[in-house]
Amino acid sequence: MAMHVKRAFKYRFYPTDAQAAELSRTFGCVRKVYNLALEARTVAWYQRRERVNYNATSALLTAWKKTEELAYLSEVSSVPLQQCLRHLQGAFTSFFEGRARYPRFKSRKKSRRSAEYTSSAFRYRDGRLTLAKMGEPLDIVWSRPLPDGAQPSTVTVSQDAAGRWFVSLLCDDTLSPAPATTHAVGIDAGITSLVTLSTGEKITNPRHERRDRTRLAKAQRELSRKEKGSANRAKARRKVAKVHARIADRRRDFLHKLTTRLVRENQTAVIEDLTVRNMVKNAKLARAVSDAAWRELRGMLEYKCAWYGRELVVIDRWFPSSKLCGNCGTIRAKLPLNVRQWTCECGTVHDRDANAAKNILAAGLAVSACGDGVRPQRESSRTGHLSTKQEPRRATAGTPRS
Repeated sequence: MAMHVKRAFKYRFYPTDAQAAELSRTFGCVRKVYNLALEARTVAWYQRRERVNYNATSALLTAWKKTEELAYLSEVSSVPLQQCLRHLQGAFTSFFEGRARYPRFKSRKKSRRSAEYTSSAFRYRDGRLTLAKMGEPLDIVWSRPLPDGAQPSTVTVSQDAAGRWFVSLLCDDTLSPAPATTHAVGIDAGITSLVTLSTGEKITNPRHERRDRTRLAKAQRELSRKEKGSANRAKARRKVAKVHARIADRRRDFLHKLTTRLVRENQTAVIEDLTVRNMVKNAKLARAVSDAAWRELRGMLEYKCAWYGRELVVIDRWFPSSKLCGNCGTIRAKLPLNVRQWTCECGTVHDRDANAAKNILAAGLAVSACGDGVRPQRESSRTGHLSTKQEPRRATAGTPRS
């Protein structure tokens, strides 16, 4: 059955000098309005115990435009300013529901430079996109087509730290499920091998950051020598950003190709619920774990499985996939990270990662078939009592960010 989704299509574009100046002014005004609204809401709550909602901040925006100090806010399109107030309202909603931290002020140097336009503030006809306050369409590199007959509902323009301009068009799209297959795969994430599959295949970690580490270190040394606030420092900062962008682009491209292949070839994929946030606290592994981008890998698998009618099963992080013998079921007491191969009491010789991938698949299939738990009872180190089984969480449908 076809699935209707909201899908973002991101393209690079090259603005004229006038367009770049207009967008830069818009970015600055969006940041200013966001910070003013956040300050107003914070002061109202902590000083007067009053809650200020979106409608109140929208009225404040109208008043700000009438002041001499903030009259320049009227020189840019009003739609991105209203949209940033909606985003602030969403940030507060997430905070009050316990899903996010308290909203933070936007920084001129560190925050993302972006502006969102709704349908009333842009015109899209025959592959030409023209934004409000602009007389000419954007020079977009259409690297892939939009869905047939698609009309963008929102357009987000952004500029990254390397100075590159991007436009993201949110459109309705219809996705057909991939052809059904009986194949299932267990996926064990690692560092030397980015993933090891239950089929025995190992996919080497490209180590994108390590490959450009010398270039990155050189750019960072040059940046450190530049005087703060100077034009040369700004140029050096862009050079560092370009190296980071190159690393991120290659990593994202590799993960997209890998996850698309896994989703296309398998009806069910099983992964572990890794706690990347805790792993990066290990000073010896933090750089390698960050470069592996396991969280991004899982996110791609989640929304691609949801889009194309596949099943993604996420098993408990405490499941002893590496220490469990896939032949006799014996669980080894200890298995340090430097031990890559081990022999069970039954005589079976295990490759650490391949054995883990097979155990992950077996546990995931058990969950898929009958909802059985995959975490054995174990003694709690704090209470000394046996802890109860925990059911693994299944991945929920998601959509990628624009």
